[in-house]
Parts: sequence; C-alpha cells; structure tokens
Amino acid sequence: MKPLLLATAFATSASFAAAADRYVLDSSHSQVLFSYDHLGFSTTFGMFSGFEGEIMFDAENPAASSVTVSMPTRSMFTGWEEREEHFMSEDFFGATEEDVITFTSTAIEVTGEDTAKISGDLTMNDITQPVVLDAVLNQTGMHPMANQEWAGFDATTTLLRSDFGLGRAAPFVSDEVEVRISIEAMKAE
Repeated sequence: MKPLLLATAFATSASFAAAADRYVLDSSHSQVLFSYDHLGFSTTFGMFSGFEGEIMFDAENPAASSVTVSMPTRSMFTGWEEREEHFMSEDFFGATEEDVITFTSTAIEVTGEDTAKISGDLTMNDITQPVVLDAVLNQTGMHPMANQEWAGFDATTTLLRSDFGLGRAAPFVSDEVEVRISIEAMKAE
C-alpha cells in the first residue's frame, strides 16, 4: 500500500509541476524600492536592481506557483554615493561584490482574483527571516515588442532592518522599512 501511496503522491506533484509555466525575470523592468523615516524630517528612498530569478506560474492553480529571486547587495542605489558607501560598510552590510539578497517562496495563499500573499524566506546580510509579500498580478499576455508571453507583478511588505542585523541608529532612523516590488517576467522557451 505504501508504494502505491508514494507513487500517487509523486504523480500528483509531477502533474502540479507540469502545469506551471516557467517565467524568467526581466531585470531591466524589475526593481525593489525601499523607504524609511530619517529622524522624522524626511522619507529616504532607495532601490535594488540587477535581478535574477524565475517564477513557476500555474495560472490554473496559482497557489501551486513559486518564485525565486536574487540580486546583488551592492546594486543598491539611493541617489547619494556617500550613503551607499556607508550602507555597504561594516556599519551595515559589510558587502562584497559576491554578496546577494535572495527570496525563495515557501507558500502562496490566493486572496482574490489577482491577489495573493506570498510567504517565503528572505536572506539578507547572511540572515534568513520569513517574509510575507502582498502581491498583485498586474497582467499576463503577449508582450507587444518582444512577441513573447509576459507576466507582471507588484508586491509590498514591511521589514524590520534590525531583524537582518542592520539596526544601526534605530529608533531615530526608523527600524521599519517599507518595500515595494515590481517585476516583469518572460515565459521561458
């Protein structure tokens, strides 16, 4: 009986995997924007780019989808070079050219026709923490210039930078960081 149950489980999981289409991130149209309160005087903004990753998207059963993303830590841009250098110093990331930030989904809860909560593991500054993204499927369809199937998603979350060993100057500089993500991905051939 056990072999039959195992065979059924493997066949079922294989059919879920076969139903998902692989999409590769378009790094030229994908960004992570972040903002935080600076001493109560202003909101400071920045972004990360240089994505690599893929989405296994199951349009019939979105909860069976998955996402993996990585980006170079040193791709951070804030508009002020001295701030970026400080963030990359030992005071914060201590980042080298090889350091990356990664996100790997662990579960997707569909919350509406085009919305979901994507749970996953975010690794940043060599620390992994669970994160939940509030995601929206913007659109799927034929890209008018690439002549390829395309998908676009937006997502938001709030992180505590101290959870990742980046809490210097908190609470004066807010520990909470608002994150906005926008990605485009092309269907792999």
